[in-house]
Parts: sequence; C-alpha cells; structure tokens
Amino acid sequence: MTRSTPGTRSLICGLLAALVLASCTSSSSAPAPSGPPAGGIARGGVYRVGVTTFGNTDGLDPTGEYGIPGWGLLDALQRTLVTFKFTPGDAGTQLVPDLATEVPQASSDGLSYTFHLKPGIKFGPPLNRDITSADVAYAFQRLNTKPLVAEYGFYFYGIVKGMTGSAPSPTPISGIETPDKSTIIFHLTQPTGDFLYRLTLPATAPMPAEVAGCFKTAGGYGRDLIASGPYMIAGSEQVDASSCAAIQPMSGFDPSRSMTLVRNPAYDPTTDTDSGRKAYVNAVQITIDSSIADIFQKVQAGSLDASWYDLPPATVLQQYLSDPTLKNDVHAFGNGNVQFITMNMTHPPFDDIHVRKAVSYIIDKAALQKSWSGPISGDIASSILPPYVLQGHATPGYDPYATPGNAGSLSKAMAEMKLSAYDTNKDGICDASACKNLIMVNQNIAPWTTMEPYVVRDLAKIGIQVVPRELETSAAYNTVQRVANDIPISMNANWAYDYADAYTYLAPMFDSSSISASGNPNTTLTGLTASAAKSLGISYPAGGVPSVDAKIAACEAVAGDARAICWANLEKYLMQDVVPMVPYLWSNVIVITGSTVTHFEADPISQGTTFTQVAVNNGLPVPA
Repeated sequence: MTRSTPGTRSLICGLLAALVLASCTSSSSAPAPSGPPAGGIARGGVYRVGVTTFGNTDGLDPTGEYGIPGWGLLDALQRTLVTFKFTPGDAGTQLVPDLATEVPQASSDGLSYTFHLKPGIKFGPPLNRDITSADVAYAFQRLNTKPLVAEYGFYFYGIVKGMTGSAPSPTPISGIETPDKSTIIFHLTQPTGDFLYRLTLPATAPMPAEVAGCFKTAGGYGRDLIASGPYMIAGSEQVDASSCAAIQPMSGFDPSRSMTLVRNPAYDPTTDTDSGRKAYVNAVQITIDSSIADIFQKVQAGSLDASWYDLPPATVLQQYLSDPTLKNDVHAFGNGNVQFITMNMTHPPFDDIHVRKAVSYIIDKAALQKSWSGPISGDIASSILPPYVLQGHATPGYDPYATPGNAGSLSKAMAEMKLSAYDTNKDGICDASACKNLIMVNQNIAPWTTMEPYVVRDLAKIGIQVVPRELETSAAYNTVQRVANDIPISMNANWAYDYADAYTYLAPMFDSSSISASGNPNTTLTGLTASAAKSLGISYPAGGVPSVDAKIAACEAVAGDARAICWANLEKYLMQDVVPMVPYLWSNVIVITGSTVTHFEADPISQGTTFTQVAVNNGLPVPA
C-alpha cells in the first residue's frame, strides 16, 4: 500500500457507531488566532466530516502510520524540522523551514546536516513544555526500534549512521548529535540528495520520551499523541502523564467511531510563518459512518460539512455534476496515487513472468475505472508512476500492455500464457493445479467490491481461478503485508508518493531492503533471496525472484535530469522485464463539500484535504 489511501498510500472504509465525546473544558483549546481573516477567509466554526473508516495502518502512531488519511491528520497535529509549503500547485512542492530556523545546506562532503530549532515552540497538553533537539532525536530512536515496526524506516536505515531498524528499544543513534537543546546534527553514510525531503515525513516529528516511550509495541502511541502543531486530539489536557501507568487514551479519538481535533493552546502561530498553515477552523470533527450514502446525504442536508476520502456513489456524483448549483461543490484532485493488482512472485503461478504478463493483458481497465465512477475518478494507468513524477522525462503514450479501449485482450493474454510452464497443453489457458483456488484479498467496500466481479471474470478467461476474501480495509492491508500469510494476489493495493520523487514509489515497493515480516510494503517480494525466504518462512521458487536493487541504487545516486531519466528507464524495466503488478488507475480524491464550506484546498504533498486549510461559516462551538 503507500502509502495507502482510502486508502493507501486507497479510499478507506469501516464501522458505524455513535460517539459521546468526552467533555472538553475551555482550557482544552485555544481561541482562534486574533487579527483579521486571512485573505478575507473567516476563522472559526467546526469542520464536520464523515468517512467510512480511518483506515489507519498503525493506529495513527507516527512511527509506523503509513496511510494517506493518517498523514492528513498528522499534518494538523505535528510539525517537522522542514516541511513542504501548504498551498496548491507547484508552490506546494517548495521545501520550507518548520521547527528549524532555516532549510540547511549539506556539508561540503554531503554527509552532514545541521539544524537549529526556533525558540518558543512547545508540546501541547498535557506536557506544555519546550520542544528540544532530544525530542527530535527520540523520534528517530523510535524509527530505529524493531518492535515498533516503522513501515518507512527504510528511508533512514543505512543512510543515517547507526540506523538499521534492528534496535530492541529506543536508544541513542551514533549518527545523530544533539550538542545542545536547540541543535541537532545528522551524519550520513553517503550523500543522499533527497534527505531533506525525508525529514518532512511524519515519523520524524518530535516525540516526548516521557509519553511516547510508554508505548513499546507498534501502533500504541496514536491515541495519546502529544501535539506540536496547531491542533491536538480533544481530551489531551485530561491525560495524566505523570507515569506510564497513569496514561489513558485521549477521549477525542476512538478508532472505530470518531475523532475530534481542537486547537492546541501551546501552538504559537508566530513561530509558523513559513509553512502556510492557516488553521482556520476551531475544531475538526470526524465521524465514522459505515453507510457511504448516509455520509453524502448528511453533507447535502447540512449536518456534515464534507466527505473525506470515500468515493461518492455514482448516483450522488452524477447528481452533483449535472446540477449547476452543486457542481462547484465537487473537488477532484490527483494525489499521486496509483491503484494496482499485485502479484506475489514467489507464489505459483505468479512466479512465471508469462503468467504475470498474461494477467497484465487480460484485465479490463476501462471496467475498473468505471467502477470508480468513470474519468472523474482518475486516469487509466498505463504504468506505475504518474507521468509528472518523472519531471518531463516520461515517454509520451507509454503503455506496454495496451489493449483496444483499455478493455483487455484475450488474444494477447493467451499468447503469453502459452509461453508459461503452467499451460501444459499450450492452448493459452492456465491448466495446472497451481492456477486453481487462489486466495485474492480485497477490501469489503466499494469501489473494490464493484471491481471484484470484473477481475474474477477476466482471470478466469485465462484459467486463473481466484477465491476473493473481502476484508475491512486495515485487515486487508495487514493480511497482505504479513509475508508468512503467502497471499498470491490482491486487489486492495495502491501507492502514492511520500514526496514527489520516483524513489518514494520504486524503493519501498521493489527494493529487497524494504521487505519485512509484517508491515511489508514490497508485497510482490521483488528482490527476495532464498535465505530471506527461509527466514520469513515461505517457499522460494526454483527460478528465483528478479531484483532491481542495483538499479534503484544507481538512480538514487544521481540528481537532476539524469535522475529522472534513470527512474524512467527503471520503470520500463519493471513493467516489461519484471511485471510484478498491474497498475490500472492513477486515482483522484473526490471530496464533496456543503454550503457551509467557504474555503477548500488540497496541496500536492498532503495528497488530500489538509485540515488546516479548510474554512467553514457554520458558527458551531467546539464540541463538548
């Protein structure tokens, strides 16, 4: 998954339940910043959104959370040393200082970066203390701790000296110095051109050891996350942080029901003039509702201000798009997300490249796009990377598995299947026992359930019989990402960039170093070795598994046009010589807002609604 979007990186969905929010006293949230409305946009009110599930991959614990919705929340709750500017368009890819006084230059040898923290930035309740360099260092110590399952720790392992991801507990890292409370220095093993970009990732935000250190297994810290950003989880001030035993979950976050964010009284906007965060609303209230139709009915009725990541039902979308008075309430924007069907290259029959190519030809991508509500939901994907990620070096019209009308081609698929060892009589149909009764993991919500019959039908045309297993979003990801489960094929896969560079797709999804027993982003197991397979408890195919580790390393070592060209060539190699997946859609996020929303924007890095950038005029008080 990505980074999953609803999720991954995937539109995400789940359970309905009523929530009685715990009381928030007046001291639990700060008033809106004083002064005139920013750009004429009034502050205040409560932004109320509905969603079918949070779809968090790690319970919102920043160390391991790898879902786009989770990152959207963390954007409002946390600050990092540097960040991308919160603004639409190309300006949204500009790197600016956040906790740091400036964006530093690398040392002359490219092996160290020194940051100085701005004074006066504090953690929110219940700590209300200054953030120090030790808090930033502790975030990296958690990233380096094996039991905490840092899903994107690979961005730092082997890059920051002393970071391997294998530490049994958070301990000092040799490559990170904190000579004083406001200075932190990173020492690298090799020049890494995108290291500053990596420091925008949520897991690098400062974490207080006295609270985060109480959570020693994956996903624990999310319900007691101490804010450094403009918002905090409601009920933060009620947490007793005097000891680990005294800490109870913050009342404003129930993962199966709702979340309420309120203003962080410790946040000082005068320390945050570069990021572009606006923090218009006084609170954000997110409610889980298992009925997608109900969510959109409530938006139109005015009891919700907006949807979040759920794809609107086709009837709802058509209603809005055909009504001039509603059309402007539909917001469709790309988020760098590629949706794909993933194949496990260690599991027969997908250990045969000709089977994988046959699958690539047979899938009716047009039907899958239609299941997502048609063209407004995104462009049909002809390759893994959305072309703009290659910065002008994508080959125009590149589509190695082109079929008429993107509807799939039985003749091309059968021609590939005939070359496979699993087609014993060479009639273009997979007739070996390995092609029967294959578990195919899928999400249990639309559009995945809508797509499922098409995929089952298409695979059956070439003799691949799958048995769908529909799971709640988080369960689907967790099932596929646990290597020992040995899932042969899945439909719930997707990925979006962690920052706008091809490395953030191709390294986590295809480098062998990203393979882990659980929380594994390399679900195709590209680059897996026989020894690694043995340690993971799975079988290894006689023909081995293709690797692109050296090619990824070569691309990561260069910059500028050479870097983009290198990535473009690697993508072609993956699509034509490895074929680990079937990309079918570069999807959009579609949000429908109600009449109370006065300002809505999405920036290219946040890849979705940034809660700090939305304004409402509903005049509602902070939830109590």
